[in-house]
Amino acid sequence: MARTRRLLGESIAVVDVVIELRDARIPMSSENPELRKLTLKGGGKPVLVLLNKASLADADETAKWIRYIEKDDGRKVGCLACDCITGEGFGRIVPMIRSLIGEKISRDDDKGMKRTYRAMAVGIPNVGKSSFSNRLAGKKITKVENRPGVTMKRQWVTTKLGLDLLDTPGVLWPNIEDPSAGLKLAVTGAVKDDVFDYILAARELALILARDYPARLEDRFKVSPNEADGLNGEKLLLLCGRKRGMLILGGEVDEERAAKTLLTEFRTGKLGRITLDRCPDGKNDENQETSADGEENETAD
Repeated sequence: MARTRRLLGESIAVVDVVIELRDARIPMSSENPELRKLTLKGGGKPVLVLLNKASLADADETAKWIRYIEKDDGRKVGCLACDCITGEGFGRIVPMIRSLIGEKISRDDDKGMKRTYRAMAVGIPNVGKSSFSNRLAGKKITKVENRPGVTMKRQWVTTKLGLDLLDTPGVLWPNIEDPSAGLKLAVTGAVKDDVFDYILAARELALILARDYPARLEDRFKVSPNEADGLNGEKLLLLCGRKRGMLILGGEVDEERAAKTLLTEFRTGKLGRITLDRCPDGKNDENQETSADGEENETAD
């Protein structure tokens, strides 16, 4: 992480615009606070935030997040929803970049300079940077896998769009202070499955579904809102497993199986289009959130 942060700092100095990919299902939890500091240095760099995997996210919430992100008071920021697999939103990326660096383009035009501009793609692991680079280039340039940690070094990608793109390794920041954000990163696959407690992550996911998408929980796991009401994360996940018949000897629920099933169905979209981060748009007045172990924690948007 430390080496990658150094590389990002060095690379920002030689690009015209930074393209930050975030997961549309967790637009706040997938924002790297280290990147904001880096893009504010030296007078700042324009930033295009791409909410990738938008086809898996709640469209209404995505629209709220786009408006919220573009209100950034410290940087010049544009925001688009996209999907690197389907190509959704890609037709708007280059026009948005040209708008963000419009002053630089105008100065170059006045000088009679026709040059290729440089962008850098950054984001957390498994957010889709390599898929983004390949689609922008129009061919397979970088290795793509649906797991974190595939891109291990910087690589320049040439496109036919008047843009050279620097693809960088996915990186998490060293201290994730909000436990809920850490669990959401785990739920969406930004963290390797073998380095986190996936049962705890599934409990958090079950609570969010019961609170924000109760119909989805009822449809897939036959848990009604009345049944889910008042349950902590552990009891809710066990109820989901029992309803789906995930039992072991003695009639106990196989919580590991229930957790893996819930996470898999979320990640593959079988639960529908879901956004785990609620947008702080002034309409949400809740100051308390129930954690995966049933305790109330103060939360801050």
